[in-house]
Amino acid sequence: MSTTGVRTVDWIVTDLDGTLVARDKQIVASSLAALRRFMDAGGTVVIATGRSEAAALPYYRALGLTTPAILYNGARVVDLSTGTVLYRRCLGVAAWAKLTMLFGSLPEGVWPVAFSGGCAHVVSDSPALREYAHRDGITLTRIGAWGDLPFDDIVKVMMICDRPELMDPAEETVSVNVPDVTLVRSESTYLEALPPGATKGAALRELAAARGVALGDVAAIGDNPNDLDMIQAAGLGAAVGDGAEPVRAAADIVVAACAEGAVADLVSRVLP
Repeated sequence: MSTTGVRTVDWIVTDLDGTLVARDKQIVASSLAALRRFMDAGGTVVIATGRSEAAALPYYRALGLTTPAILYNGARVVDLSTGTVLYRRCLGVAAWAKLTMLFGSLPEGVWPVAFSGGCAHVVSDSPALREYAHRDGITLTRIGAWGDLPFDDIVKVMMICDRPELMDPAEETVSVNVPDVTLVRSESTYLEALPPGATKGAALRELAAARGVALGDVAAIGDNPNDLDMIQAAGLGAAVGDGAEPVRAAADIVVAACAEGAVADLVSRVLP
């Protein structure tokens, strides 16, 4: 914790779900107030999330941000105030083709969602998919076949599992057959296939370099394995107190649980 009465970092980069946003899909009030205090003191806040533009925008507006947002777990950096894409990666054409051929071989109860053109696309329906759409506040666009999508503009593929025990076999199936993707777990039932090298940490490095900000002047906070390289890239990496054990083990500090003001706890350590 700073003892000088001034900020000890220039940026706070925060995950949304399970970190800043609680189970009720609302930003935790104490964390919202703390981030506003940090910005009033001249600090910059960046959100880093697996969400799409549409799913992240309500939180971006609630925070009053004008900074670029790290989206799709690092496959895009977007200025949400204008819609300008500052950094982008897509799945390779061959990887997307392999995935589409593999979808029928995934364990029963695993439901693919493909993101392209700012929309989430599905070819089927299930309670798990509807729950996911409700949670993220997005509309799932039903298409006739995966071949209907542009093969060179797939940002990421999510595999929504009916239950956590399907994650291991789903990940093994994809990793064996589609080696040219980055696989991350963003929730206990969400497996994501991203472009090679697309991570929150990689996007943070790109964005910080472009803005002339040293990573040592960045604090990053998250709760799930998809946040690991981001908190390791930052000068101060914080794990949410009720987050995944690997994240807590890798972090420089462990702060309060999400609902108890995880981000507010981090702010108190860098801006007393």
